[in-house]
Amino acid sequence: MKRGATETRPSEARQRLLSTATQIFYADGIHSVGVDRIIAEAKVTRATFYRHFPSKDDLVLAYLREVHRMERDAITAAIAAHTTAAGSLLAAADAIAGMIRSPGFRGCAFLNAAAEFPAPGHPVHQQIVAHRQWFLDTLTPLMAQVAPQRSDAAARHFAMLRDGAMTAGCLHDAEPVIETFLRGVEGLVRIHGERRPAPS
Repeated sequence: MKRGATETRPSEARQRLLSTATQIFYADGIHSVGVDRIIAEAKVTRATFYRHFPSKDDLVLAYLREVHRMERDAITAAIAAHTTAAGSLLAAADAIAGMIRSPGFRGCAFLNAAAEFPAPGHPVHQQIVAHRQWFLDTLTPLMAQVAPQRSDAAARHFAMLRDGAMTAGCLHDAEPVIETFLRGVEGLVRIHGERRPAPS
């Protein structure tokens, strides 16, 4: 029993560090937040921090993976709740609108991080690209059912609408931004749906 309790402590400390970093990095940026602040607010020792995260970049990568998991789970659940491609795409847009409405929203965590890590070869930048590729890979098969000849372009169009909404949603009143975004996605789905070739 004593051994089991000892084994659980490192994972609890890691989760506390990750949770603290997720809140602070998102609210205040990445480069402006030092390791000392993370350690102090997570209430762990420096040795504990470095046992779980050998460098700050390792913590940043873990933070982005955690945000990816949360966004993936929300969008996947929204898509799974519908049986048609059009319904799934609109549900994905609704899930994104929910993110923009969330308390403390300050834009897309990945776009924010991209501004701080612009070098393509940096592991953090590569993590950002991987997240965006996942989003396109999720949308494209659905778009293929709505717009068989233009699925890649339609998926990129959706992603650009999402990027614009995520950026504007933290600069202005969120509700008009969300309304514009949702109407844009509805129009995208409808226009491509109407242009589908009639079955022979």
